[in-house]
Amino acid sequence: MTRRLVLVDGSGFIFRAFHALPPMTRDDGTPVNAVFGFCNMLARLLKEHTGTHLAVIFDAGRTTFRNEIDPRYKAHRPEPPEELVPQFVLVREATRAFAVPAIELDGVEADDLIASYAEEMKKAGGEAVIISSDKDLMQLLDAHVSMLDPIKSTPIGPDEVVAKYGVTPEQMVDAQALMGDSVDNVPGVPGIGPKGAAQLIAEFGDLESILAAAASGTMKPSKRRESLVAYAEEARISRRLVELRRDVPLPVPIDELAIAPLHDGMLNDFLDAQGFKSIKARLGLDGVAKRNGERLAEAAGAADAPAPAAPAADAPFGPYVTIDSEAELDRWIAEIRHAGRFAIDTETTGLNPRHAKLVGISVATAPGRAAYVPLGHEDGPQLPRPLALERLAPVLADPSILKIFHNAKFDLHVLERAGLADATPVDDTMLMSYTLGAGRHGHGMDELSALHLDHRPISYDEVTGTGRSRVSFAAVPIDRATAYAAEDADVTLRLWLLLRPRLRTEAALALYETMERRLLSVLLGMERAGIMVDRADLESMSAEFARRMDDIQREIEKLAGRAFNPGSPKQLGEILFDEMGLPGGKRTKTGAWGTDATVLEELAASGHDLPVRVLEWRQLQKLKSTYADALVGEIDIADQRVHTSFSQAITTTGRLSSNEPNLQNIPIRTSEGARIRRAFIAAPGKALISADYSQIELRLLAHVADIPALKESFAKGEDIHARTAAEVFGLPMEGMDPMVRRRAKAINFGIIYGISAFGLARQLGIENSEAKRFIDAYFARYPEIRRYMNETAEFARTHGYVLTPFGRRCYVPGITEKNPARRGYAERQAINAPLQGGAADIIKRAMVRLPAAIRDAGLDAVMLLQVHDELVFEAPKDQAEATAKLACAVMQGAASLSVPLLVETGIGANWSDAH
Repeated sequence: MTRRLVLVDGSGFIFRAFHALPPMTRDDGTPVNAVFGFCNMLARLLKEHTGTHLAVIFDAGRTTFRNEIDPRYKAHRPEPPEELVPQFVLVREATRAFAVPAIELDGVEADDLIASYAEEMKKAGGEAVIISSDKDLMQLLDAHVSMLDPIKSTPIGPDEVVAKYGVTPEQMVDAQALMGDSVDNVPGVPGIGPKGAAQLIAEFGDLESILAAAASGTMKPSKRRESLVAYAEEARISRRLVELRRDVPLPVPIDELAIAPLHDGMLNDFLDAQGFKSIKARLGLDGVAKRNGERLAEAAGAADAPAPAAPAADAPFGPYVTIDSEAELDRWIAEIRHAGRFAIDTETTGLNPRHAKLVGISVATAPGRAAYVPLGHEDGPQLPRPLALERLAPVLADPSILKIFHNAKFDLHVLERAGLADATPVDDTMLMSYTLGAGRHGHGMDELSALHLDHRPISYDEVTGTGRSRVSFAAVPIDRATAYAAEDADVTLRLWLLLRPRLRTEAALALYETMERRLLSVLLGMERAGIMVDRADLESMSAEFARRMDDIQREIEKLAGRAFNPGSPKQLGEILFDEMGLPGGKRTKTGAWGTDATVLEELAASGHDLPVRVLEWRQLQKLKSTYADALVGEIDIADQRVHTSFSQAITTTGRLSSNEPNLQNIPIRTSEGARIRRAFIAAPGKALISADYSQIELRLLAHVADIPALKESFAKGEDIHARTAAEVFGLPMEGMDPMVRRRAKAINFGIIYGISAFGLARQLGIENSEAKRFIDAYFARYPEIRRYMNETAEFARTHGYVLTPFGRRCYVPGITEKNPARRGYAERQAINAPLQGGAADIIKRAMVRLPAAIRDAGLDAVMLLQVHDELVFEAPKDQAEATAKLACAVMQGAASLSVPLLVETGIGANWSDAH
């Protein structure tokens, strides 16, 4: 039997686990999310990739022999997060608790140890498998040493290295010496990337031959040759840095790495100490010593939370069925009817549901029981599309059968275009996950599968390829398509079995049922409707913005004293800090000056004109490219309208977002924003109606913080900013100085977002001390706000989330950070989330009610857009007034607060006029 040594890159596992899981602490407050994730990853590895010998290799420290070669090596790597530091020791303890050696050695990196163990195993006639996807280890690969990508579970050998980098494993050291590595501070040769390195090696051979050809003139003159000559020594140093040592003394002999049985007592004690009850339960620690791989399969989970139902945990993922006969389809339809619910997913030729063609449909009736119906593949046996859709239509339309999707809106668009418009009732596992934990983690199917099922589904890239080699899903062979598509339906059903009960136990069922699930059909209608834009006006706007950019650029160049490209951060940095000598410049990791918006705003606030003009130029450039130019390309040929896509499960607070085009970023109070909105027009014979909540977050602040003075002011319909100015500054409301009112308004809105004295001073153009006096006076007059802020931040620190007035949980990562800046940012998020999230909940409640209200009123109005606190409708001109009145009534009645809601409406031929 061939001896096989499995070498695990332990450091890579630790960081991957830490960043993949939400914060977790044990009873004494010690963070353990990385430890928990590491245990699960190790369990899965031991189940699927056991050898005869096994070890986990760790880095002993940051200083190694490479720092003697070049002190810059890894010098700018940030320190690990504070929550991760105490988990390094625990991960090593976990490794030993699972009866696996944990090996490290001072002065060398884990990669050198891995290389040395692999070399020793080769010499002994065995094989080595390295569990990592790190390119630094690829130089070791040959017939006896291989790698395994721990995420994709795909092997990496010499052929894969050649395919990805264009060089053999033996040539990787020279290629890396040329490319360098910005992450590790390996200098390399500027201007040479993977492709250039491969070309040079193919033409000249090894590094020294390449450098000799450049120095002697054998190589054709070029910038690349000049760099090779100038940076020859850097390349040689880089080679010494990236070449792995294969002669490191082995701390533990290979014979002592033979896989050992579990020691139940040690593992049991470790899991008890960490509070990992779910892992302990799945392991079934019963005192019977078993080999690692035999029991650890049951331990893999992704969070110490309610475990999946037994069938979802135990059933294998596949093999799955291809439905390519009428009889087979009928059997599955009967199975679906018997189950009363099934998971469903569509496969298409693209990601835009308005244009993608249906290629196939997958269904799942139980964990591990899934099938794929190919309908539009280029080759292979498949049912005639009309026949299959005719058979499936009654199932989708049957109100007694629940249809379970992940990201249902996409699939429903696709099914509708295929003629299957009636698919109710619907559940959506993406929305379930989002309702349970907005802000806690992502809600994509693959991420949820890893988190809850400890299963990595086949990726789309694995099936279709990437880059230029990517093929349409219609060109994927049916057997591979079945494995991929049916697995998606299987995963969706398992997630539903897990998440659906949690909606009730975690008090999220009402939010999901009455808001998020019902909003699906509303958003479908809005996306289907789209909105008309004026192509000619957009083209005129683009030219107008271009002219203004040219004018501003001339001003910029005059201020700079020479011509340069204001869109180039490098050139701008040189102008501002090298030539003009402005203070406050900071260099980035690449050595260039930082010139982001924050830097320019600080310089502008200090009275420098050039940054002001650059900010104006950048804003116009962004608006020109994002709207004036891009919107023309977004016009649908079929109806000459733009159809944005609303994302329901992105933001932490419950707000909707939009893309293609993104309408959330149109400036609200600028002339440019109004100019862009003017291009959104009503169809002939119709008008646009805008209905916008007025000061909704301030009203929610008065409500949740229970502020009598503000509640009274809102009840009376007073000017809230004038009232605040009168209360804070002791002035009469009558004849209020506009400047004083402006200051009160800035404080009112700024407080919601945790504005500092510095921020307020910059906004108002006053001294920090004066801004601090304003804020102190504000809190002295409204102590309820300070109490609300303190109590909300404390609640977030205790629970990890805050609640909107309607019960939505908004998770706040970083609320327990030790770093003051990051913790302060998280606290501001926590304070604002109930207000912004409450506003999002209110407008969603209104959106859910409006379609029926419009229908019951006999109006032909259609809801088109939702942007922040505003809804936009289109209606026949003679129904515009009635539509505005109805929208106002429904929106103001969407929630019962201790302050009245106010909605302002407008009507116009374009969005700007209606706004």
